[in-house]
Amino acid sequence: MSDLSGKVALVTGASGGIGMATARLLHERGARLVLSDLADEGPVELMAELGKDAVWCRCDVTQEADNAAMVRIALDTFGTLDIAVLNAGIEGRAGAIGETSLENFDRVMAVNVRGVFAGLSQVMPVMKRAGSGVVTIISSTAGRRGTANLSPYITSKHAVVGLMKCAALEGAPHGVRVNTVNPGPIATRMMEQLEREFSPDSPQAAHEQLLGLIPAGRYGTAEEVAEMIAFLSSGRASYCSGNIYGVDGAYTAG
Repeated sequence: MSDLSGKVALVTGASGGIGMATARLLHERGARLVLSDLADEGPVELMAELGKDAVWCRCDVTQEADNAAMVRIALDTFGTLDIAVLNAGIEGRAGAIGETSLENFDRVMAVNVRGVFAGLSQVMPVMKRAGSGVVTIISSTAGRRGTANLSPYITSKHAVVGLMKCAALEGAPHGVRVNTVNPGPIATRMMEQLEREFSPDSPQAAHEQLLGLIPAGRYGTAEEVAEMIAFLSSGRASYCSGNIYGVDGAYTAG
Protein backbone atom coordinates (compact mmCIF):
# COMPACT_ATOMS: atom_id res chain seq x y z
CA MET A 1 0.00 0.00 0.00
CA SER A 2 1.26 3.48 -0.81
CA ASP A 3 2.41 5.62 2.10
CA LEU A 4 -0.36 8.16 1.56
CA SER A 5 -3.16 5.95 0.30
CA GLY A 6 -6.52 7.45 1.25
CA LYS A 7 -5.02 10.73 2.43
CA VAL A 8 -6.13 14.17 1.25
CA ALA A 9 -3.42 16.78 0.73
CA LEU A 10 -3.62 20.50 0.11
CA VAL A 11 -0.74 22.22 -1.71
CA THR A 12 -0.48 25.99 -2.15
CA GLY A 13 1.73 27.56 -4.78
CA ALA A 14 1.00 24.52 -6.91
CA SER A 15 1.93 26.17 -10.22
CA GLY A 16 5.59 26.53 -9.20
CA GLY A 17 8.36 23.99 -9.60
CA ILE A 18 8.31 22.65 -6.03
CA GLY A 19 4.51 22.79 -5.89
CA MET A 20 4.04 20.75 -9.06
CA ALA A 21 6.72 18.22 -8.11
CA THR A 22 5.09 17.81 -4.70
CA ALA A 23 1.64 17.35 -6.20
CA ARG A 24 2.91 14.66 -8.55
CA LEU A 25 4.77 12.75 -5.85
CA LEU A 26 1.98 12.90 -3.26
CA HIS A 27 -0.42 11.63 -5.92
CA GLU A 28 2.02 8.86 -6.85
CA ARG A 29 2.08 7.84 -3.19
CA GLY A 30 -1.72 7.60 -3.12
CA ALA A 31 -3.00 11.00 -2.01
CA ARG A 32 -5.93 12.94 -3.42
CA LEU A 33 -5.19 16.61 -3.87
CA VAL A 34 -6.52 20.12 -3.52
CA LEU A 35 -4.16 22.40 -5.41
CA SER A 36 -4.13 26.18 -5.44
CA ASP A 37 -2.35 29.22 -6.79
CA LEU A 38 -3.29 32.63 -8.15
CA ALA A 39 -4.40 31.29 -11.54
CA ASP A 40 -8.06 30.50 -12.13
CA GLU A 41 -7.11 27.12 -13.60
CA GLY A 42 -4.28 24.74 -12.83
CA PRO A 43 -1.46 23.85 -15.24
CA VAL A 44 -3.12 21.85 -18.00
CA GLU A 45 -0.57 19.04 -18.16
CA LEU A 46 -0.44 18.61 -14.39
CA MET A 47 -4.21 18.51 -13.95
CA ALA A 48 -4.55 16.04 -16.82
CA GLU A 49 -1.98 13.76 -15.16
CA LEU A 50 -3.75 13.84 -11.81
CA GLY A 51 -7.25 13.43 -13.21
CA LYS A 52 -10.19 12.95 -10.87
CA ASP A 53 -7.92 12.70 -7.84
CA ALA A 54 -7.19 16.44 -7.89
CA VAL A 55 -9.22 19.63 -7.78
CA TRP A 56 -7.97 23.15 -8.40
CA CYS A 57 -8.96 26.38 -6.71
CA ARG A 58 -7.70 29.91 -7.10
CA CYS A 59 -6.27 31.15 -3.82
CA ASP A 60 -4.56 34.39 -2.87
CA VAL A 61 -2.90 33.14 0.31
CA THR A 62 -2.81 36.64 1.78
CA GLN A 63 -6.62 36.63 1.96
CA GLU A 64 -8.41 34.92 4.83
CA ALA A 65 -11.52 34.21 2.75
CA ASP A 66 -9.50 32.49 0.01
CA ASN A 67 -7.78 30.23 2.52
CA ALA A 68 -11.10 29.37 4.14
CA ALA A 69 -12.64 28.58 0.76
CA MET A 70 -9.70 26.33 -0.13
CA VAL A 71 -10.16 24.26 3.02
CA ARG A 72 -13.93 24.09 2.47
CA ILE A 73 -13.31 22.73 -1.03
CA ALA A 74 -11.11 19.99 0.44
CA LEU A 75 -13.75 19.00 2.96
CA ASP A 76 -16.68 19.27 0.55
CA THR A 77 -14.89 17.32 -2.18
CA PHE A 78 -13.03 14.64 -0.26
CA GLY A 79 -14.52 14.77 3.24
CA THR A 80 -11.27 15.29 5.12
CA LEU A 81 -7.92 17.08 5.15
CA ASP A 82 -4.88 15.13 6.29
CA ILE A 83 -1.92 17.00 4.82
CA ALA A 84 -1.21 20.66 4.10
CA VAL A 85 1.87 21.85 2.23
CA LEU A 86 2.07 25.63 2.63
CA ASN A 87 4.39 26.30 -0.27
CA ALA A 88 3.25 29.59 -1.82
CA GLY A 89 5.97 32.26 -1.73
CA ILE A 90 7.68 35.04 -3.63
CA GLU A 91 11.28 36.24 -3.72
CA GLY A 92 10.70 40.00 -3.99
CA ARG A 93 13.29 42.42 -5.27
CA ALA A 94 16.95 42.39 -4.29
CA GLY A 95 18.41 45.52 -2.73
CA ALA A 96 20.30 46.79 0.29
CA ILE A 97 18.47 47.92 3.42
CA GLY A 98 17.77 51.61 2.89
CA GLU A 99 17.49 51.08 -0.85
CA THR A 100 14.79 48.41 -1.13
CA SER A 101 11.29 49.79 -0.68
CA LEU A 102 8.86 49.26 2.18
CA GLU A 103 6.33 48.25 -0.47
CA ASN A 104 8.63 45.41 -1.53
CA PHE A 105 9.14 44.36 2.10
CA ASP A 106 5.41 44.43 2.82
CA ARG A 107 4.55 42.39 -0.28
CA VAL A 108 7.08 39.66 0.52
CA MET A 109 5.95 39.48 4.13
CA ALA A 110 2.30 39.42 3.09
CA VAL A 111 2.72 36.37 0.85
CA ASN A 112 5.45 34.50 2.69
CA VAL A 113 4.40 35.11 6.31
CA ARG A 114 0.81 36.34 6.42
CA GLY A 115 -0.01 33.69 3.80
CA VAL A 116 1.42 30.92 5.96
CA PHE A 117 -0.31 32.22 9.09
CA ALA A 118 -3.61 32.46 7.22
CA GLY A 119 -3.20 28.92 5.95
CA LEU A 120 -2.33 27.58 9.39
CA SER A 121 -5.33 29.40 10.85
CA GLN A 122 -7.63 27.41 8.57
CA VAL A 123 -6.04 23.97 8.50
CA MET A 124 -5.02 23.63 12.15
CA PRO A 125 -8.54 23.67 13.64
CA VAL A 126 -9.70 21.07 11.10
CA MET A 127 -6.78 18.78 11.89
CA LYS A 128 -7.10 19.27 15.65
CA ARG A 129 -10.76 18.26 15.52
CA ALA A 130 -9.80 15.17 13.53
CA GLY A 131 -7.05 14.28 15.99
CA SER A 132 -4.40 14.01 13.30
CA GLY A 133 -2.75 15.89 10.46
CA VAL A 134 0.54 17.03 9.01
CA VAL A 135 1.54 20.54 7.95
CA THR A 136 4.75 21.24 6.08
CA ILE A 137 5.76 24.87 5.62
CA ILE A 138 8.27 25.61 2.89
CA SER A 139 10.96 27.88 4.28
CA SER A 140 14.47 28.03 2.80
CA THR A 141 18.13 28.07 3.69
CA ALA A 142 17.22 31.77 3.83
CA GLY A 143 15.45 30.86 7.06
CA ARG A 144 18.70 29.66 8.61
CA ARG A 145 21.26 32.28 7.58
CA GLY A 146 21.53 35.82 6.27
CA THR A 147 22.18 37.09 2.76
CA ALA A 148 23.10 40.66 1.92
CA ASN A 149 20.68 42.56 -0.31
CA LEU A 150 17.81 40.14 0.23
CA SER A 151 16.48 41.20 3.64
CA PRO A 152 12.69 40.95 2.98
CA TYR A 153 12.95 37.38 1.72
CA ILE A 154 15.42 36.34 4.43
CA THR A 155 13.23 37.88 7.15
CA SER A 156 10.13 36.13 5.84
CA LYS A 157 11.78 32.73 5.75
CA HIS A 158 13.10 33.11 9.30
CA ALA A 159 9.62 34.17 10.41
CA VAL A 160 7.88 31.04 9.16
CA VAL A 161 10.33 28.89 11.14
CA GLY A 162 9.04 30.66 14.25
CA LEU A 163 5.45 30.10 13.16
CA MET A 164 6.19 26.43 12.62
CA LYS A 165 7.57 26.02 16.14
CA CYS A 166 4.49 27.64 17.69
CA ALA A 167 2.12 25.57 15.56
CA ALA A 168 4.01 22.36 16.36
CA LEU A 169 3.66 22.98 20.10
CA GLU A 170 -0.02 23.77 19.73
CA GLY A 171 -0.68 20.80 17.46
CA ALA A 172 1.26 18.07 19.27
CA PRO A 173 -1.35 17.35 21.98
CA HIS A 174 -3.92 16.89 19.20
CA GLY A 175 -1.88 14.59 16.96
CA VAL A 176 -0.97 17.34 14.49
CA ARG A 177 2.62 17.53 13.27
CA VAL A 178 4.19 20.70 11.83
CA ASN A 179 7.65 21.13 10.28
CA THR A 180 9.51 23.30 7.83
CA VAL A 181 11.40 22.09 4.80
CA ASN A 182 14.25 24.46 4.04
CA PRO A 183 15.54 24.01 0.49
CA GLY A 184 18.83 25.41 -0.69
CA PRO A 185 19.20 26.72 -4.24
CA ILE A 186 16.80 24.67 -6.36
CA ALA A 187 16.65 24.67 -10.16
CA THR A 188 13.34 26.52 -10.52
CA ARG A 189 12.02 29.77 -11.95
CA MET A 190 12.52 31.46 -8.58
CA MET A 191 16.26 30.79 -8.61
CA GLU A 192 16.52 32.06 -12.17
CA GLN A 193 14.80 35.26 -11.07
CA LEU A 194 17.06 35.62 -8.04
CA GLU A 195 20.11 35.24 -10.27
CA ARG A 196 18.79 38.09 -12.42
CA GLU A 197 18.14 40.17 -9.30
CA PHE A 198 21.65 39.58 -7.96
CA SER A 199 23.37 40.26 -11.27
CA PRO A 200 21.12 41.87 -13.92
CA ASP A 201 23.98 42.19 -16.40
CA SER A 202 25.20 38.62 -15.98
CA PRO A 203 22.81 36.13 -14.31
CA GLN A 204 25.24 33.35 -15.25
CA ALA A 205 27.89 34.99 -13.08
CA ALA A 206 25.48 34.92 -10.14
CA HIS A 207 24.73 31.28 -10.91
CA GLU A 208 28.41 30.36 -10.83
CA GLN A 209 28.95 32.31 -7.61
CA LEU A 210 26.08 30.49 -5.91
CA LEU A 211 27.35 27.12 -7.12
CA GLY A 212 30.66 27.91 -5.48
CA LEU A 213 28.89 28.15 -2.11
CA ILE A 214 27.23 24.73 -2.34
CA PRO A 215 29.45 21.85 -1.21
CA ALA A 216 27.48 19.42 -3.39
CA GLY A 217 28.46 21.52 -6.41
CA ARG A 218 25.01 21.76 -7.95
CA TYR A 219 21.51 23.12 -7.51
CA GLY A 220 18.94 20.72 -6.12
CA THR A 221 15.83 19.62 -7.96
CA ALA A 222 12.20 20.22 -7.12
CA GLU A 223 11.76 16.45 -7.00
CA GLU A 224 14.36 16.15 -4.23
CA VAL A 225 12.43 18.68 -2.15
CA ALA A 226 9.19 16.83 -2.85
CA GLU A 227 10.73 13.61 -1.51
CA MET A 228 11.34 15.26 1.85
CA ILE A 229 7.81 16.67 1.93
CA ALA A 230 6.35 13.26 1.10
CA PHE A 231 8.39 11.60 3.85
CA LEU A 232 7.28 14.14 6.47
CA SER A 233 3.67 13.72 5.30
CA SER A 234 3.80 9.97 5.83
CA GLY A 235 3.43 7.73 8.85
CA ARG A 236 7.14 6.96 8.65
CA ALA A 237 7.72 10.43 10.11
CA SER A 238 5.21 9.98 12.94
CA TYR A 239 7.55 11.37 15.63
CA CYS A 240 8.88 14.25 13.52
CA SER A 241 7.43 17.61 14.53
CA GLY A 242 8.69 21.08 15.36
CA ASN A 243 11.83 20.72 13.28
CA ILE A 244 13.71 22.16 10.30
CA TYR A 245 14.55 19.74 7.50
CA GLY A 246 17.15 20.97 5.06
CA VAL A 247 17.43 19.92 1.43
CA ASP A 248 20.51 21.91 0.52
CA GLY A 249 23.53 19.86 -0.51
CA ALA A 250 25.36 20.78 2.75
CA TYR A 251 24.93 24.50 2.03
CA THR A 252 24.13 25.29 5.69
CA ALA A 253 26.55 22.76 7.20
CA GLY A 254 29.49 25.17 7.35
